[in-house]
Amino acid sequence: MSSNAFFSDLLTSISERGRTLLRRAGPSEPKRDGAELISLCEALVSGRGEASGTAIAGEILDRYRHLNDAQRLAFFEALTRDFGPDREKLARAIESWRARRSDEDASDLHFASEPRRQELVRRLNRAPGGTSDLVAMRADLLRLMNGHRELAALDRDVSHLLSSWFNRGFLVLRRIDWSTPANILEQIIRYEAVHEIRDWDDLRRRIDPIDRRCYAFFHPALVDEPLIFVEVALTESIPGAIAPLLAEDRQLVPTERARTAVFYSISNTQRGLGGISFGSFLIKQVVEELRRELPKLENFVTLSPVPDFMRWLKQADDVPVTEEDRTLLENLEKPDWFTNPELAAQLRSVLEPLAAHYFLKARTPKGRLIDSVARFHLGNGARLERINWLGDVSPKGLRESAGIMVNYLYRLEDIEKNHEAYANQGEIAASPAVKRLLRGESRRLLDMRLS
Repeated sequence: MSSNAFFSDLLTSISERGRTLLRRAGPSEPKRDGAELISLCEALVSGRGEASGTAIAGEILDRYRHLNDAQRLAFFEALTRDFGPDREKLARAIESWRARRSDEDASDLHFASEPRRQELVRRLNRAPGGTSDLVAMRADLLRLMNGHRELAALDRDVSHLLSSWFNRGFLVLRRIDWSTPANILEQIIRYEAVHEIRDWDDLRRRIDPIDRRCYAFFHPALVDEPLIFVEVALTESIPGAIAPLLAEDRQLVPTERARTAVFYSISNTQRGLGGISFGSFLIKQVVEELRRELPKLENFVTLSPVPDFMRWLKQADDVPVTEEDRTLLENLEKPDWFTNPELAAQLRSVLEPLAAHYFLKARTPKGRLIDSVARFHLGNGARLERINWLGDVSPKGLRESAGIMVNYLYRLEDIEKNHEAYANQGEIAASPAVKRLLRGESRRLLDMRLS
């Protein structure tokens, strides 16, 4: 922490000296329109002075913060349009590569093809607080990209750099407890994305009892801003429903009896880092931390939502259901359908096999798993262990997943193997119980078509 403060102070000092140089060299009150901001970007990319460059970067980021959405969109469009590769330099590199095809020419071609906006973003990052400002800027870019496909090139460049700066080697895992500074705890409340934390008392029930843990990953450039945090419940067995885990009057589990660590909420706090991979073994790092503290733990599982299941069920063309199934599924529009035992049993016979199909067979047009939570855990080396009927009967759980939750199992000896099979062959590690549900679906549909 002290070294971070030292470098921050050093950057600030350099920036202030650079601003002094700028004030001496130019007008005291520069124009504050969009054209002037782009001119500053040109000056930053073409300049070589470290002090003046740091000052210009800070000036650009400061002016950007005062733009409205229309001005920010125009700024992004200018970066996309005017800060691509140097075309003449790229053409010369292409001709040189065609003539000789040496490693040196290949390297020259690689660097010549880099858009100038990548170097601009690198230099903006030198400003005090630049990394945080760039993450916030990308959040704006993601928000404003809708309907502006040309901005995808800019986003690729920014996300390419952020992926390098935020790879797992830079992340630090820290435990969050009631002694953690209030400004960090407040962010845990604000950014909880899976199961809302209502107030400070609710937060304390999540992180303070003997059978609760919370961990967060931090980056040196964002010292007081957690990037991802993981909430953990210590239990005796693998749970199938979320309500008992979050109940105010639940019985605490003594740590000596705990055999299972349940990751029941994983939240990303930085919108600007959306789609940026932090590496494929973040959960393994939490597992190893828990094992060091509690060596008697045997099971490491999630209790995860299925946020895209109902959307797929309603919109996808490849949902394997009969007309009779479709009619039955219309009952899901009733808010209290799960309270009718007979109706719930009928729906279960259809929905559980469909959930197995959703995880093991259904894909996006690009061949990816549909569910973002599944992609995260399977990419981290987990096994799809169990599909839990009516695991979450909250309004959100019913709306998004028909109440279904799943357990992903993290078995340390299998994590790397599962990850490699998923990453390289697209294979999904799944338990025999889940695979049986899929076979049951196939038999049921065949019987209905023959009858």
